[in-house]
Amino acid sequence: MSASAIVVGSGPNGLAGAVRLAEAGLSVTVLEAADTIGGGTRTSQHTLPGLLHDDCSAFHPTGAASPYLQSLHLERNGLEFLLPPVQMAHPLDDGSAGLLHHSLDQTAEGLGRDGAAWSQLFGPLVRNFDLLTRELFQPVVHLPRHPIALAQFGPAALLPATTLARIWKDEQAKALFGGVAAHLIAPLNRPLSSSVGLMLTAAGHAYGWPVAKGGSQAIADALAARIIELGGTIETGVRVDDLAQLTGADVVLLDLAPPAVGQLLGDRLPPRDRKLYAGYRFGPGAFKLDLAVEGGVPWRNPDVAKAGTVHLGGTLQEIARSEADVWAGRMPQRPFVLVGQQYLADPSRSVGDIHPVWAYAHVPANWTGDATEAILDQIERFAPGMRERIVGSFSRSAPQLQQYNPNYVGGDIATGANSLTQVVLRPGSPRNPYRTGAQGFYLCSAATPPGAGVHGMGGFNAAETALKDLAAAG
Repeated sequence: MSASAIVVGSGPNGLAGAVRLAEAGLSVTVLEAADTIGGGTRTSQHTLPGLLHDDCSAFHPTGAASPYLQSLHLERNGLEFLLPPVQMAHPLDDGSAGLLHHSLDQTAEGLGRDGAAWSQLFGPLVRNFDLLTRELFQPVVHLPRHPIALAQFGPAALLPATTLARIWKDEQAKALFGGVAAHLIAPLNRPLSSSVGLMLTAAGHAYGWPVAKGGSQAIADALAARIIELGGTIETGVRVDDLAQLTGADVVLLDLAPPAVGQLLGDRLPPRDRKLYAGYRFGPGAFKLDLAVEGGVPWRNPDVAKAGTVHLGGTLQEIARSEADVWAGRMPQRPFVLVGQQYLADPSRSVGDIHPVWAYAHVPANWTGDATEAILDQIERFAPGMRERIVGSFSRSAPQLQQYNPNYVGGDIATGANSLTQVVLRPGSPRNPYRTGAQGFYLCSAATPPGAGVHGMGGFNAAETALKDLAAAG
């Protein structure tokens, strides 16, 4: 009789973990509280019929680079990644912009006198990127299998982003890197704040910053199709709030935030783990804004109009100030804003000349205010006349993002504060953070290494841990 598994939550980690367990021959059931699967990888028609807006995750450099997702060949299940003409742009007030191209050489050329330093920093990371992902997409504390690749990354990653950026002379390169580093959603003057900037920039050169054709929902749908092919089942509209609902399963993967795991498992957890989960820290929130824009965004710099992702925050110094503010619980007048123009790579998301524009701002945790005007002000700053083109809008505040996905506590779309201690130890033991301390129960959400991002590696790593434990038990 084969072993059975239940996966609670159908975000990309839960689905990836379910696929791995089903591949190993377990009878797998996925339970999702919402009416649709996907967690952060859902796509909706929020503004106009037929206009496709990604609800949260939008660009997938780590998805394209994910060793496990690559191994699944999800193109056979309908997943297609598409690249925009320019991967990312960071406009400045003088009309110039730093541009991230798929090509490292093209990016360096565009950065002028900073190009050589850009190539010197990112060249080794790009050349060894696949080896690097195998080191970084697992717990921080481990025995390196590719020490050279890790050594090329580690010393620079330990630096504050504001310190590392001193290797460049001009603001275009400094801001270009700083905007990517701000995906950490933490102060940029702290150690390790360069890590995300290095990883995502190198991924942009190695794989680009692609979108999923038809919306990010296509990633969840492809994983779900693979689960069903392997004999698994998926049930939506099922909220798990009692352990009795999980009776009989040999393995349970929990794609949940740590406090929810602590509440669910209760006394099944050892006191130490129960305390760790209850004290898990969340970071700043986000305010999400979807726009229907006739004719697209009228960027002052025409190169920005070719970029799938646009970072709006001005200079590196300005970004660092706004990120420090939201970390401290203060709403900045000019928040850091991310804008998505996914339709440039995937025209199927648009309706005629009306295009979906995706945007969010970093805001303090649990901030209940409306950041719509602050976001539009930042866009207008670099694209005068933007407001006149808007024909529809939809927004979610930080508390509403938590309602949309309970893992986003306080609007934290990263499912955990990226403080120095928590980056290393999240969510508990650095050696195997996937074991909960309750036999047969495993944590697989973005709270586990390697953290946020649509890569499925948290689910894969948790499933691998569960399979090893099953084998050891006989």
